[in-house]
Amino acid sequence: MRIGQGYDTHPFQDGRPLVLGGVSFAGETGLAGHSDGDTVSHAVIDAILGAAALGDIGSHFPSTERRWRGADSIELLKQVTKIVSAAGCRIINVDVTVLAERPRIAPRVQEMRARLAGALGIDLGQISVKATTTDGLGAIGRGEGIAAQAVALLEER
Repeated sequence: MRIGQGYDTHPFQDGRPLVLGGVSFAGETGLAGHSDGDTVSHAVIDAILGAAALGDIGSHFPSTERRWRGADSIELLKQVTKIVSAAGCRIINVDVTVLAERPRIAPRVQEMRARLAGALGIDLGQISVKATTTDGLGAIGRGEGIAAQAVALLEER
């Protein structure tokens, strides 16, 4: 068994769509980033790559490469799933926490779980997504952006 953790945060940026866990939040301000700014998917990617000791999101999808500009992070997650599978690892489960003052995440958790599970090739029962606020503390608490942290458990085959 191998465990990895991932963390990602992005500030809000006007004029961009908000995507979290592969789910679009219509009418909400999006997040800055080289790809689509999906902090949830990015944290999951780093957790999975970390568990497999295969680097991080930046080593596989560097922001210096134009081909990743505006990339769909769910597609990146699918690629990472193939990479860790080729390395002889199988995803057992993933647990994600979204840190945000807005928007409300809870009504969209099931959609996020379904999108992430589909990209990872795992059952819905193998992925957890939950949300919390920072009760007004720090940059997230001031509503400047969104963060996500993830833990992934992999099994070596």
